Amino acid sequence: MTETLTLAKAINAALADSLSGDDRVLLMGEDIGKLGGVFRVTDGLQDTFGPQRVIDAPLAESAIIGTAIGMSYRGFRVVAEIQFDGFIYPAFDQIVAQVAKLRYRSQGRVTMPLTIRVPFGGAIGSVEHHSESPESYFAHTAGLRVVTASTPQEAYSTLRAAIQSDDPVLFFEPKSKYYTKGEVDRTIVRDLETANIVASGRDVTIAAYGPTVETALRAAIAAADEGIEIEVIDLRSISPLDVDTVVESVRRTGRLIVAHEAPNESSVSSELVASVAERAFQHLEAAPERVTGYDTPYPPSAVEHDYLPSIDRLLDAVDRTLGRRNSRTGLDYSSVTTVGAAR
Repeated sequence: MTETLTLAKAINAALADSLSGDDRVLLMGEDIGKLGGVFRVTDGLQDTFGPQRVIDAPLAESAIIGTAIGMSYRGFRVVAEIQFDGFIYPAFDQIVAQVAKLRYRSQGRVTMPLTIRVPFGGAIGSVEHHSESPESYFAHTAGLRVVTASTPQEAYSTLRAAIQSDDPVLFFEPKSKYYTKGEVDRTIVRDLETANIVASGRDVTIAAYGPTVETALRAAIAAADEGIEIEVIDLRSISPLDVDTVVESVRRTGRLIVAHEAPNESSVSSELVASVAERAFQHLEAAPERVTGYDTPYPPSAVEHDYLPSIDRLLDAVDRTLGRRNSRTGLDYSSVTTVGAAR
């Protein structure tokens, strides 16, 4: 049986069901109790489960994660909230030097069932430090799982799986999608490793995650008006990446575009393009494209729409991979030599 929930309410439901189902589950973060969180994601949970299980923490990210490490070490399943993406850095040392390594360091004798919720991404008109996409820092660190969600169902199913995992998981929540609605089946708990093909197509593969998945789907609808079929893959798991699903898609389409809000350099798109080139180079008909944030600090909100991947930027990349004239800009890519044409 399904119900219609916003993405924020789907996360709230996942937390409530996890607290109900396992007495070892605890929540910890700034303003998550009485206030119910900045975005009201934890609204009502402290009233239901009490202040011993939904714990308001001081404004000190390193202390939140440090305390959560100790509690997880002692067998609790802690869900720690970082209030905004740009404020995670005071806890960076705790996460990459301790959280990621304890299970390896103890040769498996110690598990680290810690979930760190991180609202991330832009398009909310916010100020500095409130719209960043720091996921690549953590994807680079062995010992951490890094996941995200694009819909209310994905948010519910992914967070339930993260809390049940004995590995530490960073769960990046797209702030711009908190209030989008969708059907949620609360019996579905997904895995933390596989990508999902959300639109099928024969001409171009677009791999995206989090808030950019919807942009890719809108681009696919626009391209269909010109007879171009785009396959859209929601990566869901950033680390580990489900390269197999992307490679299989590229073998069918011959073209790859990777899209995300984070900057381009040393990013998820860098890793995915390299992996596909290693495993499916002979199937590529054109050089892969990346449509991402720019290699600058996140800009003021007045111009963030120029920074974020847009439908037009995606469609322009589609035209470049296909070597055709862009119907909107008039730019002609027909002279671009594709991999297939060079053979």
